[in-house]
Amino acid sequence: MARTNGRQRRQRGNIEELPSGGYRVRVYAGVDPVTKRPYYLRRTIAAGRDAAKRAERERTKLLAQLDERRNPRTRATVNQLLDRWLEMVELERTTRAGYVGKIEKHIRPTIGKVEVGKLDAETIDSLYAQLRRCREHCHGRKYTEHRTSGRHECDERCRPHSCTPLSAGSIRVVHSILSGSLKRAVRWGWISVNPVDQAEPPAVPKPDPHPPSAEEAARVVNEAWKDPDWGVLVWLAMMTGARRGEMSGLRWRDLDMPGAVVTLHRSIAQLGGQMYEKDTKTHQRRRLALDSATVEILKAHRARCEERAAALDLSIPADAFVFSLSADCSTQIRPDSVTQRYGRLTKRLGIETHFHALRHYSATELIAAGVDPRTVAGRLGHAGGGSTTLRFYSAWRDESDQRAAEALAARAPRLTFEESPPPTGLKNKALRSGE
Repeated sequence: MARTNGRQRRQRGNIEELPSGGYRVRVYAGVDPVTKRPYYLRRTIAAGRDAAKRAERERTKLLAQLDERRNPRTRATVNQLLDRWLEMVELERTTRAGYVGKIEKHIRPTIGKVEVGKLDAETIDSLYAQLRRCREHCHGRKYTEHRTSGRHECDERCRPHSCTPLSAGSIRVVHSILSGSLKRAVRWGWISVNPVDQAEPPAVPKPDPHPPSAEEAARVVNEAWKDPDWGVLVWLAMMTGARRGEMSGLRWRDLDMPGAVVTLHRSIAQLGGQMYEKDTKTHQRRRLALDSATVEILKAHRARCEERAAALDLSIPADAFVFSLSADCSTQIRPDSVTQRYGRLTKRLGIETHFHALRHYSATELIAAGVDPRTVAGRLGHAGGGSTTLRFYSAWRDESDQRAAEALAARAPRLTFEESPPPTGLKNKALRSGE
């Protein structure tokens, strides 16, 4: 206790001597805004010369850090920072919508009211830990999840809450939002240090692509071909590895039938019920060669489109869409409709896959056929010389592994034994190497 004007003042922080001769320093830092529990700044001082003095210096240092957070340069909250950041940052519309969704669901309800200057790495790590436990932030509360917030008769869709963790990829998006906004706060002079730099984000999810097998791909195409227009879309996606938005935005002027080339440079994005045209995901213009069978399939598709248009005294302009529900191909198909229709198709066949897996299929089959990763990366629109392609879009193929084993065996040294090779671990007396 320190004495001030005849009164005793309680010492801030606690120093505890350990059996090892070291010391544990603990300073109360307030209530965790995520877990609502008190938390402390802690340090351990190893035993040795002047351990007690070093512990006292560490206590003083922790108190200084705490006082700096309690008296920041600004009283602005995380909510106010996020509002300001969203005004400033340049984001693609769908990316912005995804960010706003994460902010409203996971950041504002948990740390939104915390002052930016008082936000620290421990609080951020606590938020990530909570998201790994439950994406609904239930804090262990038991309640019933109803199918709607309005008055209704409960059915099987209304059930007790069961904790489901937020995926590592989504937590990394939350981490990216906090990192970007707090980086701006440092630039603006709101804070001196970005606390996210000391926080630990989730590890990058291990790529685990699951493309359909050759037999499953054949079943999918044959089922899709019951509607020739739909079959052409599925086939072309499989042959080019194009994304659903790129398929929706493909126009007839992008097809060079004599040259057997398709150019992918635009994409259709869907945000709720609205659609708009934009660059491809990587802002690249890709020219992909087409095989002769695919060219003939596209010619037949064009003939069907022209026949339907002519029946209504319409014509198909050069900038018309390749895949359209309108007679003159003037409107694009919805990307979400492509995903939903493909999902219904594969569900009928009993195959667990999704439309984007056709992209995996294209990359995997090309690599299994011996095409170099750089060429495959060019077709998919990846940078990095093929490293992204190999890491994310090529699944393991047993036949490729078998060919690798046979190729290695064909080049291996020839060993001749006088009799059957001895079991592993026994001395081989029959090697002609003289050993």
